[in-house]
Formats: sequence, structure tokens, C-alpha cells
Amino acid sequence: MSRKITCLIVDDHEVVREGLRLSLSRAPHIRVVGEAADGASAVALAERRLPDVVLMDVRMPDMDGLEATQKLLEAVPNANVLMFTAYSERALLTRALDSGARGYILKETSHATLVRAIEKVAEGGSYVDPGLMPAFLEGRDREDLLTAREREILQLLANGLSNADAAEKLFISQETVKSHVRHILTKLEADTRTHAVAIALRQSIIE
Repeated sequence: MSRKITCLIVDDHEVVREGLRLSLSRAPHIRVVGEAADGASAVALAERRLPDVVLMDVRMPDMDGLEATQKLLEAVPNANVLMFTAYSERALLTRALDSGARGYILKETSHATLVRAIEKVAEGGSYVDPGLMPAFLEGRDREDLLTAREREILQLLANGLSNADAAEKLFISQETVKSHVRHILTKLEADTRTHAVAIALRQSIIE
């Protein structure tokens, strides 16, 4: 990428923050503009530094990463939060997305994957660590990965409805529809709505 991406690192372990900072220093287009050891400090620092991307640990004392993400995005709506965690539970991924995070990546991931995830969320996209998907899909199909409402919205998109049309039909706001669509794209690893519909049709998630 041509422009610099500013990053804020949030983790309660100093060694993790140091490792991240060193790893990101190898990417010339990414600049770390601050570090925080807890959720409250992260929110305050984000308000001052206005980072493009916040690398947020999930499990932290006092205020965890999920609560911190919600508060941070209320204070700095243009920030893009990328959860950076050792935990691969499916429920945590769903809760992270519900809190407003744009991505979820494991601490054991490679440098190249980390940089790609930062680039993707900095552009306003979503990213889920490829290493997570096999665990989520083991013993279940992708249909089970989507909520009933997400499948309902995906079916409406497949039928040619716009976000506004879907919102009107379901008596919900367009922002809520957009939020559901973002979750769908992330969960199905789709780049666009059309791509998500194609995946869903191919895997019989919708008809």
C-alpha cells in the first residue's frame, strides 16, 4: 500500500506488545503510534492518536477487549479493530464481530498474515484468520455458522433485494442490515455480497 497505516497495540502482556511492535517494524507502510496494557487506556489513547487499526487482545483484566472495542468505537468511529488473541472459540469470534471488530486473528499467525489482516481492515474490509475456519466448521456445516437472521438476509440478497429493501421487509434499520452483511462476508470468507450469495447457493445454505 502507498499510504502509511497507523496502528495501536493493546495487550496486557509487555512481551506480546514488544513482539508485535518488532514484527510490524518490518512492514514499512505500517507505523505503530501507541501501546496500551488495558482496555480503558486503549480507549483514551485511541482518542488522542486516532489510529487506523487497533490490534486488540480479547482477554484482559478489568475491561476486556470486547467491552473496550465497543467503547473505543463509540469514541473513535473511524477506527478499525482487529482482535488479536490466543483463543479460537467460535463464540468469541461471534461476540467480537458483534462488538464491532472488523477482524479476528490468532497470536500464532505468521507475520505475512498479520500484515494482510491489518491492510484488509484498514481498507474497511473484514478478516478472519484462516486457521480459525477448520475448527469452526469441524463437525458442522457453514449454515450452522450463520444465524437465522443472517441466513434470512442472505436469502433476500440472493433474491435481488437491496439493503434498503431488506431493511423495510424485516422492519429493521439499514445499519442493522449492513452489520449483518458484514458478519456474513466475514463468516463465509467472501469479498462481496455477490460472492457470499454464490458460496451460500453452492453450499445449499440458501435456495
